[in-house]
Amino acid sequence: MDSIPINANINAAPEIHESPVARHVDAHAGEHSQSFISKYIFSLDHKVIAIQYLIGGIFFLCIGGFMAMLLRWQLAMPHEPVPLIGKMLFGPTGAIEFNAYNTLFTLHGTIMVFLAVTPIVFGTFGNFAIPLQVGARDMAIPSLNMASFWSYVTGGIILLASLLLSTGAPMAGWTSYPPLSGPLMSPGWGQTMWILALVFIGSSSLMGAVNYIATVLAMRTKGMTLGRLPLTVWGLFFSAVLNLLFIPVVAAALILLLMDRVAGTHFYAADGGSTPLLFQHLFWFFGHPEVYILILPIWGLVSDLLSVFSRKPAFGYKATVISMAAITAVSGIVWGHHMYTAGMSPKLSKIFMGLTMLVSIPSAVFFLNWLGTLWRGSIRFTTPMLFCLGVVFVFSLGGLTGIFNAAETLDVYLHDTYFVIGHFHMTLAASVLLGGFAGIYYWFPKMFGRDMISWLGKVHCVLSTLLVIFIFSVMMYLGSHGMLRRSCDYSQYEYLKPVLHWNKTISHAVFTFGAVQALFAFNFIYSLFWGRKAEDNPWEAGTLEWATSTPPPHGNFGDHLPEVHRGPHEYSAPGDASGFAMQSQA
Repeated sequence: MDSIPINANINAAPEIHESPVARHVDAHAGEHSQSFISKYIFSLDHKVIAIQYLIGGIFFLCIGGFMAMLLRWQLAMPHEPVPLIGKMLFGPTGAIEFNAYNTLFTLHGTIMVFLAVTPIVFGTFGNFAIPLQVGARDMAIPSLNMASFWSYVTGGIILLASLLLSTGAPMAGWTSYPPLSGPLMSPGWGQTMWILALVFIGSSSLMGAVNYIATVLAMRTKGMTLGRLPLTVWGLFFSAVLNLLFIPVVAAALILLLMDRVAGTHFYAADGGSTPLLFQHLFWFFGHPEVYILILPIWGLVSDLLSVFSRKPAFGYKATVISMAAITAVSGIVWGHHMYTAGMSPKLSKIFMGLTMLVSIPSAVFFLNWLGTLWRGSIRFTTPMLFCLGVVFVFSLGGLTGIFNAAETLDVYLHDTYFVIGHFHMTLAASVLLGGFAGIYYWFPKMFGRDMISWLGKVHCVLSTLLVIFIFSVMMYLGSHGMLRRSCDYSQYEYLKPVLHWNKTISHAVFTFGAVQALFAFNFIYSLFWGRKAEDNPWEAGTLEWATSTPPPHGNFGDHLPEVHRGPHEYSAPGDASGFAMQSQA
């Protein structure tokens, strides 16, 4: 294909570069000439691929959530048969025994991180928002975009197929440390398929990262300087940079583990002159940036939406972008705090402790900028806004509890307890989940041309936010009392009996949270087919995706790409009766 010149000058307006798939005279002609398969299955259109990622992410979110409820059943009622489906899933007794429990928490973590949250945040929002918000007709390389989605699907199929193997499903945890994941302790093809699945999923994210970076740097429309990009695009851009830098590291770690399993090598075997700790270093060198790979797009989205629904310019735009860049730079040198208990040198652990504390500074800048945006704003309590407020509160709780884990002296006692589980889920899982819902409710009208039911979305938001705060706060409380993680039966621990009733309470809250998600499922499906037709700009937002028709046509902007004249957050300007200005408004 033609080479794409990169223009990264923040003060210069780039020339307009159209994606090869969009080089046609009539912007609608290509749409009408496509077959069903080429239009909806093997599509090159970034908007269709975004919807494909959304459907795939929700599908795996349901599977991962179902596994979480099975885990909580076992933890609340150890070795009791699971009602209705127990015998079908777990054999004659219908109870979740040790191996089944290990498989469940291995796949729950893997599915939620790599197959549910990542495709929704990185795949859906990145594909849908980036070309529209930068004023491009499509991604820089549409064919690579399609390959990215189908690599993700292939990885998901391989992972689910591992459950069907008679030789044993994967049981080494979502981190799969050797020697637990090695050929001696995890024989059979289940663990090998887990590795292959992650290689395909990682390849998907890597292809997406290349596309996102190329699109942001080379496909911006006239007038869209870097200083006028929406913060959502900035978050996705820095997330793509992290993917590009660190996915090859974990891919190398997994390939070495694969060779240990199938080729008889000894990359992680102590008896072969190596050490299993090598895998932990490689895994967490990727694993901690992965936190920011998922959270940076959500932070950018929240920053934009707080501005939209406070009817104010985003407070500290430049400081927010600089904070994203700082987090991107520092996130790759803090992995050691995951390994305080692995026998690390005290001098080295103190270095990692200082660096981990350092990364909290740009994170705090985000929080202060959010408060500055909200301060004295004309706040509209829409469903997306309520979810964003939930992210602000939940992440503040999760971030503050991270200080305990960053301190080596405290982490030694808390590391293998439920405190870490609560902190991780509060910081990443809950924040990203609530932010993901904010993005879905916000862009649903533009994606599908119909409005979701507002009051039902608000009920879903309030109940979901309160429940995740309760669930993960109680987990941290139990962890502070010494409740160890990765055990399928806590009734045997005498010292936990005074607080063990809270463990059952968590399970009841998780079951309730699962039931609440039925509100979202109903709202999504009902609105998709019978919802009220949406306006072109129902939120009165200023970014470019709301300047085109709903849903956007093939090629996004008709015959002429928009020209940008202002930033993305121009609200409540003096003398402007409308209360907002589109970026394309002269």
